[in-house]
Amino acid sequence: MPELSGRHLLLLQGPAGPFFARVARQLAGAGARVTKVNFNGGEDLYYRGRNVVRYRGSVEQWPQFFEALVKEHAVDGVVLFGDCRPLHRAAVERANSLSLQVFVFEEGYLRPDFVTLERGGVNGHSRIPRDPAFYEQVTPQAESPYPPIQHAFLKSALHTAAYATAAAALRPLYPRYRHHRDIRPVPQAAFWLRGAVRRALHAVRDRELARQLETRALGPYFFVPLQVHLDSQLGHSGYASIEDFIREVVETFAEHAPKDHALVVKLHPMDRAYRDYGALLSELTQRHGLRGRLHYVDVVNLPAALRGARGTIVINSTVGLSSLTHGTPVKCQGTAVYDLPGLTHQGSLASFLREPAPVDRALYKRYRHWLRETNQLRGSVWSRLEEDPSRLLR
Repeated sequence: MPELSGRHLLLLQGPAGPFFARVARQLAGAGARVTKVNFNGGEDLYYRGRNVVRYRGSVEQWPQFFEALVKEHAVDGVVLFGDCRPLHRAAVERANSLSLQVFVFEEGYLRPDFVTLERGGVNGHSRIPRDPAFYEQVTPQAESPYPPIQHAFLKSALHTAAYATAAAALRPLYPRYRHHRDIRPVPQAAFWLRGAVRRALHAVRDRELARQLETRALGPYFFVPLQVHLDSQLGHSGYASIEDFIREVVETFAEHAPKDHALVVKLHPMDRAYRDYGALLSELTQRHGLRGRLHYVDVVNLPAALRGARGTIVINSTVGLSSLTHGTPVKCQGTAVYDLPGLTHQGSLASFLREPAPVDRALYKRYRHWLRETNQLRGSVWSRLEEDPSRLLR
């Protein structure tokens, strides 16, 4: 009997592109009945068929509509991408009150070759155990070799543009819909063009520092990979903005880090079109006397930067997990699924800058294996899953 026989799964919003349509086919192949709710024209472009319900009401009316829909169709599970979107938060709250299972897709905790599929919630809403003792009984197995997932930047850009264009063109069909981010085609096209120009300029600007990072010629440094300015995970931290995070890190570094250490702050590539923190960091360099010690970069080799760092400072980015993979200590300034004793520094940021707590490599191997088996699937949200998702939906 198929693994999901008898299940009726309701899909809400997915990432821009064909990912959810492909996931639906996999779920149907495993025996599930699948219904999809479309909220805008971008979803109509990528997800069509008789099993589509189009919601044209307001955000305020959505919880009542959602409850009526799941009751009418005897839905027993809800699948969505990202649990911080307003429509999804309302659906999760109502689903919990109805004792419905909720499964959340997100970009992988283990990147770049995995997608997360977790029951209940992801990131700050995750139920992943934070007690190191929980993982003592986990026996890590050697991972089978697999070809890397091809991540095409052009493909993601084209899907995003097509989704935004269809949403704008079909807006009369969904007059009350408001996206959780600005997806107007013309402004976004201008931003992406600016991003392309900046990348070319930054590649030239960063060439020497990139070489120093790759050859470990920079000297001791702490690494700060920034998150995108609209990252919903900022809500699981004490920061109102990325600028607030930068200011605190730089000020603490200036006061507490050894004087022969540098601080390397890296722009998130998906924020290149929207934000440039160069002026802020120049101001902080002058204010704290950090000339020659504070570096702002964009186009550098991320694994090389992580491997050579004395420590990595994040809000709650999954880059922190990548840092642990390289054995580089991590300090989380927000709520992160991997922020537990033995994996990350549990003291203050000031104490981390003085003496970072080492990574317990044995604990990390057990933790990584548990993640891989419990909520990670090989694939890309911009393409498809290379594994059957039904094993995590039982």
